[in-house]
Amino acid sequence: MKAKQTVYVDQFTNGILDPEKPMDYFVKDGGFIVANTAPGCWGPMITPELKGGHEVTKPVYVEGAEIGDALAIHIKNIDVTSTVTGSGNDKSVGGRFTGDPFVDAKCPNCGIVNPKSIIKGIGEKAVHCANCDADITPFVFTHAYSMAFNDEKSIGLTLNKQAAELVAKDGRRYMNTPEASIQNSILTFAPHDMPGVIARLRPFLGQLGTTPARAFPDSHNAGDFGQFLLGAPHDYGMTELELEDRTDGHMDINRVRTGAILICPVKVEGGGVYLGDMHAMQGNGEIAGHTADVSGIVNLQVTVLKKVTLDGPILLPVREDLPYLAQPFTEEEKIQASSLSKVWKVEEIEESYPISFVGSGADLNKATTNGLERAANLFGITVPEVMNRATITGSIEIGRHPGMVTVTFLAPKTYLQAKGLLEIVKKQYNGYSKEDN
Repeated sequence: MKAKQTVYVDQFTNGILDPEKPMDYFVKDGGFIVANTAPGCWGPMITPELKGGHEVTKPVYVEGAEIGDALAIHIKNIDVTSTVTGSGNDKSVGGRFTGDPFVDAKCPNCGIVNPKSIIKGIGEKAVHCANCDADITPFVFTHAYSMAFNDEKSIGLTLNKQAAELVAKDGRRYMNTPEASIQNSILTFAPHDMPGVIARLRPFLGQLGTTPARAFPDSHNAGDFGQFLLGAPHDYGMTELELEDRTDGHMDINRVRTGAILICPVKVEGGGVYLGDMHAMQGNGEIAGHTADVSGIVNLQVTVLKKVTLDGPILLPVREDLPYLAQPFTEEEKIQASSLSKVWKVEEIEESYPISFVGSGADLNKATTNGLERAANLFGITVPEVMNRATITGSIEIGRHPGMVTVTFLAPKTYLQAKGLLEIVKKQYNGYSKEDN
């Protein structure tokens, strides 16, 4: 199929990222991907037919992207289209899955795995097996809320029982669920445990990345959620070594937002860019396990970085999202450093730029180690050097609890240049001044 300058994506996977399946969308190097994304997390979680815990877009083949390259994904715009959403902390329901409620949900009555479902009424018992009519939701809430947004999509307000039950009767409309999405609306459950809470919107993508080298349930394409796949009884069980085929597309890092650039490894021909799980807002850690999932329109630009071989994603956040110590130096600060160098006779002053390495693992300690090692491996330096640089010129920040972090530091210009990253990093951060904030 001929690659296009702009592709419009409105089709979704069944929850599985499968490198063996042919890609339906083809975009040119430097072209644009415009996608209407479906809500993540809770909608798919109460739709047993889906096999991955999310419902992400079908992957896009990028012309010229080969295994061992990288793809720079420039996030041009993210617009929330939902007017109401629902979310909260979860618990799984025993007897309604075989090994993993995100992947192999089953009807407790007729035993069908990944059964189709129908909605009858509202509330947590509204999801029924299309075959035998049993209550089949694999998840319920422990504490939850419905939240409405203003027209400007700047403020959200959690709803009371009366309002939550009103929107529950027409959840897909209030969520603006895309037509091709098969997920049930979580608004059907009418959650309303903490009415009257105000929250600011800052939308970002919980899922953005490239297709892994083996078939993964989409929400498990990460080092922490991937732990559920180790020795799992379903078709997607794998070993620790096989888990390394992931691309960490499920990050839930709130800095993956408009203006940021995500640099992703290419592990299959064409890269296979996919996205979804848009969130209206989230504090670092996504500590409740879920946040306000929404539908939305996303505009991305993708460029191929030849022979930039990565172990995992690199994030170039917008300037205001950088840790204080990792912000590019102002001209005044450079003058001060130059004066100091003359006092101490330090002849060469390092030129450096911000960079964030995504790390994931079974817990936050392992995720941090993973991020440190990815940085060290790329630049051909030691982990202790990365530790020192992240300590005095950066920060370790939680993306998602229990095991997703960013390792951010100021990397020397020479390191970036040697790995073909200098141009894109300089373009993201050149011209920085304190006035820009």
